[in-house]
Amino acid sequence: MEKEKYIAYVSTYTMGENQYGIKIYDVDLENGRFLPKDQVEITNSSYITISHSRKFLYSITDFGVEAYKIKKDGSLTEINRGNINGMRGCYLSTDYEDKFLFVAGYHDGKVTVLRLKENGGVGEITDEIYHRGLGSIAERNFRPHINCVKMSRDNKYLFAADLGMDHVNVYKVDYVTGKLKLVDIIRSEQESAPRHLKFSRDGRFLYIVHELKNYIDVYSYMNENNSPEFEKIQTISTLNEYHASLSAASALKLSVDHRYLLSTNAGDNSVIVYNMDEETGLLSKNFCLPVSGDYPKDASLFPDNKHLVSLNHETDTMTFFNVDLEKGLLVMNGKEMKVDKPNCIIFHKL
Repeated sequence: MEKEKYIAYVSTYTMGENQYGIKIYDVDLENGRFLPKDQVEITNSSYITISHSRKFLYSITDFGVEAYKIKKDGSLTEINRGNINGMRGCYLSTDYEDKFLFVAGYHDGKVTVLRLKENGGVGEITDEIYHRGLGSIAERNFRPHINCVKMSRDNKYLFAADLGMDHVNVYKVDYVTGKLKLVDIIRSEQESAPRHLKFSRDGRFLYIVHELKNYIDVYSYMNENNSPEFEKIQTISTLNEYHASLSAASALKLSVDHRYLLSTNAGDNSVIVYNMDEETGLLSKNFCLPVSGDYPKDASLFPDNKHLVSLNHETDTMTFFNVDLEKGLLVMNGKEMKVDKPNCIIFHKL
C-alpha cells in the first residue's frame, strides 16, 4: 500500500531581500518534520486557502488576491491576479462549490466577493460591503476590522468576524448575482475581539475564537425556515489558569479528522488542543503547552495527529513537536526551522 504523501504551504510576509511569500515543504510524516521543496514569488502573503476541489490555491497579496493551480507534485503555477479595490486583505476563503472567493479586510473593514472562473482564476468583484463603526459615540473608537470570512457547511451563509465591532455578521449569499444580504448578527462581549471561526464537520456547531478575551464560544447552528438560528452552548478559555498577563488568542485550526480543535496564544506563547465531542459539539481541554517561540500566529497538527508545528511570527521560526493526545503530551522534536514572518499553514494531500 502506497503511503499517503503530503506537502505543506506556509504563507509569510516579505521584507527586503525575501520576495518569496509562499514556502512549499515536503512533509515527513513519520518523523514529523518538513523538507524545503519550493517557493513562490509573491508579496506579503498574509493568508492562503485551498479550494474545496483541492485543485487551486488562493493567496492574499499587496495587489489583492492571486490564484494558483496546484500541480501533481504540489508545486504552484500562477493563474491570475484579482484586484479587491481596497486595502490589503488578511483572510480569504471560497464557498463549498468554489463559485466565489471571499476576502476579509482588516484595515478597511470590508468584505469583498469575487467570482471564480472555471479554470480556478479570479473574476470580477460581485459585491463589496463595508462594516460600519460607532466612531466617537462609544467610549473607545470602535472601528470595523474584519478578520475572517467563512461559509457555513450547508453553503447558505457567509460569516464575517469583525474584531473591531465585537460581532460576527451573517450574510445570505445569492449564487446568481454574487451579492450578500445581512440576515443576522452574532454579538460577542465588548472588547473580546472575535478573530477566527470554524464549523464542525457536520456543520451543526460553530466555534469562534476571541483574541482579546482569550476564549472560544461554541454555538449550535440550524437553518430553520430559511433563516439561521444560533444558541451559545459553551465558552472555554484558550489559556491555562497560570498564564502570561498580556495574551492574545490567534489561530483556530481543525485536525484533518475533525476530532481536535487547536488555538494559539501570543504573549503566553502557547498552543492549546481541545478534544471535540462530535455529538454535543462541546470542547474539552487536552493540553495547553509552550511552543518555544514568540507569537505563534498559526499552528497545526500533522495529518496523523502525532506531530505538531507552530509558526512563530516574531521569532521567524517554525518549531516541531511530537504529540501524544491520549496522554496530553507535547515534546520538542528536533531543532527549529527558520522562516521569515510566517502567517499561516495548510497541509495538502497529494
